[in-house]
Amino acid sequence: MGSQWSRDKVYLRAKHEGFRSRASYKLIEIQEKFAVIRRDDNIIDLGAAPGSWLQVLRTLTDGRVLGIDLNPIAALEGIETLEGDLTDPEIQRQAHELLGTVSIVVCDAAPKLSGHKSYDQARAIALGEEALLFACHVLKPGGNFIIKSFQGEDFPELLSLIREHFFAVKTYNTKATRKGSTEIYIIAKNFKG
Repeated sequence: MGSQWSRDKVYLRAKHEGFRSRASYKLIEIQEKFAVIRRDDNIIDLGAAPGSWLQVLRTLTDGRVLGIDLNPIAALEGIETLEGDLTDPEIQRQAHELLGTVSIVVCDAAPKLSGHKSYDQARAIALGEEALLFACHVLKPGGNFIIKSFQGEDFPELLSLIREHFFAVKTYNTKATRKGSTEIYIIAKNFKG
């Protein structure tokens, strides 16, 4: 972590408060604004490593929380994890088996960036579509979905696709997002089933 991180006040605050990354504050802010998560919700976090959203989710629900990522997630008390690809039917089966009824799917994942803007944006949208498909397989009717995406020419297509599956869909830029970033969150409520 170079000097970029040592000057990042949100990153330093996260480390001081025991969060694994600055992303924790993004989920806290989304929850404060949209009240997406209820105390009894079972929740799946896609692309969960390093686990900062899992840390927040554990404080927001008394239900079960499952993190899924290609990379291992260091243990967190009260959190179950699966290491694997969210597109793998076996991972989807295991997730359903572990949680049963799933009320919420969240996804703060992003593809590894290449530096080529249009290519990276296309990969981010593809990841968003895969996360949406996963959510549609596991969510109960009336469930909610929160996903990070990036604004660009393909973004309206993803937003439109999500609107086909949920009754209420909004976009939101968090205060914890770095200035100049095209990052945006989609908050989708009330899954049509």
